[in-house]
Amino acid sequence: DISSKRISELRKKIDTSGELSGSDIQKAKKLQFSSRANDLENSNIYIITVPTPVDQNKKPNLSHLLSATKLVAKYLNRNDIVIYESTVFPGTTEEICVPLLKKISKLQYISDEENFNYSPGFYCGYSPERINPGDKRHQIKKITKVVSGSTNKITKFIKKLYSKIITAAIYVAPNIKTAEASKIIENIQRDLNIALVNELSIIFEKMNLDTKEILKAANTKWNFAYYEPGLVGGHCIGVDPYYLTYKAKQLGYKPKIVLAGRKLNDAMGKVVGWRLLKEIKKRNKKNKIKKNNILIMGVTFKENCRDFRNTKIIDIYNFLKIRKLNVDLLDPNIDKKKFYKEYKIKIFNKINNSKKKYDAIVIAVPHKQFIKMGIDKIRSYCHKNSVIYDVKGVFEKIQTDLRL
Repeated sequence: DISSKRISELRKKIDTSGELSGSDIQKAKKLQFSSRANDLENSNIYIITVPTPVDQNKKPNLSHLLSATKLVAKYLNRNDIVIYESTVFPGTTEEICVPLLKKISKLQYISDEENFNYSPGFYCGYSPERINPGDKRHQIKKITKVVSGSTNKITKFIKKLYSKIITAAIYVAPNIKTAEASKIIENIQRDLNIALVNELSIIFEKMNLDTKEILKAANTKWNFAYYEPGLVGGHCIGVDPYYLTYKAKQLGYKPKIVLAGRKLNDAMGKVVGWRLLKEIKKRNKKNKIKKNNILIMGVTFKENCRDFRNTKIIDIYNFLKIRKLNVDLLDPNIDKKKFYKEYKIKIFNKINNSKKKYDAIVIAVPHKQFIKMGIDKIRSYCHKNSVIYDVKGVFEKIQTDLRL
């Protein structure tokens, strides 16, 4: 990793992402860490797993991927293999990364499709990363791995390579583009399913119906796909659809359903904000909103992780701040300095023990610390007529006032 700080932490057996314990790192006897580029000289297999975000215009930002590709290309030798794991649109590996590798390394790209003549060259592969942050059950060893290589021989080699650590199945895709596409539609499918139930929750709220109870009833049918409404952020589900739609537009097709789902999910922070304001006004005799004190519990993009990239909780925060409410953010899992550097917003790791009472508390991310705290403890930080908005409905409905 090019971050010397990250490498220094890992050498001290510290994983700030919270995914691995010190003992996990200690057990890996052959594992070495480096932030020095020249340590790549003796490698012959390169696995690139850098982030692939979008820019402000929702277009793919491949800067990290291209930077890593250029770095590897400088040290690439004959018969080396470059395997990409980053989520990309189909064709990225062979149409964007391979030309860079060829140009810098001065080597040929070996693939079955090109009927290569076996002059000096390198190989490529693609095996999408499927880690689920904060999920201790679906760890890398236990997740089926999709693999594909630039030749049949290299595909078999890559499968054998990953078999050294994967205890689950390994699925061989027919080519690199298919493997790339398989990864991107995993997240698009989830995004669209959540968008559907988010829209249903908006409709049912207008009917004074409880969406969660409706879903539980519907789920008694054998082929019902159960998804719950929620805020869709993070660096995967909230980003990946834009990669496929970008490629589709290049090919002359403007996606309709995929973009509609994204638009709806992107607006859910405002939906939460409007519902909260409506409930506060209902309980306020003077119908005043300004200067109300609001506590938002949880700021990461999902529960029990430390990752706050592309978190939709910020949308709720901004919505309320624009309307002159006083908003505190609470998350025990977040590095306060890193968060402030990214958003210029102060955040608390624990509730201030002052006598401050809140007019509304939004349980936005159900971290295990909040669930352990219990609804009675959470309510103790409120006024008598305060609103408790349990976004994901982790507590019983009778204990809270609102949920999606």
